[in-house]
Amino acid sequence: MVTTVGKVPPGDSPWQNACLVVINGIDLGKKYALLQASMLVGRSNQADIQIDEDAISRKHAVIEGHEGRFVIRDLESTNGTYVNDCAVREHPLADGDQVKIGRTILKFLTGSNIEASYHEEIYRLTTIDGLTQVYNKYYFLKEMARVVGRSVRYERDLALILCDIDYFKLINDSYGHLAGDHVLKQVAQHIKRHTHPDDIFARYGGEEFVALLPERSKSTAVVVAESLRKHVDSEPFEFDGVSIPVTLSMGVADLREARRALGERGGISEHDSSCFALIKLADDRLYWAKQIGRNTIVAG
Repeated sequence: MVTTVGKVPPGDSPWQNACLVVINGIDLGKKYALLQASMLVGRSNQADIQIDEDAISRKHAVIEGHEGRFVIRDLESTNGTYVNDCAVREHPLADGDQVKIGRTILKFLTGSNIEASYHEEIYRLTTIDGLTQVYNKYYFLKEMARVVGRSVRYERDLALILCDIDYFKLINDSYGHLAGDHVLKQVAQHIKRHTHPDDIFARYGGEEFVALLPERSKSTAVVVAESLRKHVDSEPFEFDGVSIPVTLSMGVADLREARRALGERGGISEHDSSCFALIKLADDRLYWAKQIGRNTIVAG
């Protein structure tokens, strides 16, 4: 059991070098300094860390500190408290732990140089999607412009895979948004494990993911896409002991055909136009993959 003491002035607090940073959810990037021995987390306006989200209980959890040690304790909340994706009743916190409450994810930071850690985390949020822990759309588009420019300049192959989780709204409606978030993260991590280190893989938006494959032809990308599709189709995705079937629809395109399409429409072939044309071609094919029955790939 953690000993609870009263408020301590910040200058004298032995636990002042600790905070929680919102890395997914409302108030993205907000920092909550842990300056009290006991801090209530919840939806209530009396909470020390108030998060106005329906999936969060009024008094959801409490974080208690004693002699530099921190413990989070669930207060019999409706949807539970998670540390690093594991449901907990009471759990000690270590630097870098991710605390999930409702649909909000907070990262626990502690150490002698907490401000540097905080600013490093804020910078990280410009490149990494907080929920899935893969690259975000902003970073992807920036890197895509660079890679497309290089591929055009040296006439190298470049392919793109755009994929979408089938019937994702039905997953949310049937199992709840917390289960949907879990599926998103697990699918992202599963795909990431099965892509090449040189590939640029990101969450493109909602339930869409994108992979850019440098120096790979469309035919090679189709083989990669089919492997990913089969892996996800056969993977057991579970949340709170319930198995959730998940499949992917995919559209595949390459840079050469996207630039040809630009030329046929009389468009210019600057790098930005090539990026847009490549994404649009893959997106059109993803649309048809969903129209013809889902859990499939369209590449032409």
